[in-house]
Amino acid sequence: MTLTELLPAIRQLSAPEKLKLIRILAEELDTDEDISPLERLKTYDLSTPYNTFGAGETLMQAMKSADHGG
Repeated sequence: MTLTELLPAIRQLSAPEKLKLIRILAEELDTDEDISPLERLKTYDLSTPYNTFGAGETLMQAMKSADHGG
């Protein structure tokens, strides 16, 4: 059965049934091998706004400029 064949039936499901389907599919993916390019137990750097001092002030100035049309 193809995804195109399944979609009409899936669209008729209630919201709770769709969530249950999502959980079932996610659990199946979680047990499959080689679905992620990430390596297990490896630490990856993730860029965040922490320690970017001055970024908040710059954002506030930009928002104030936008509010005043300038």
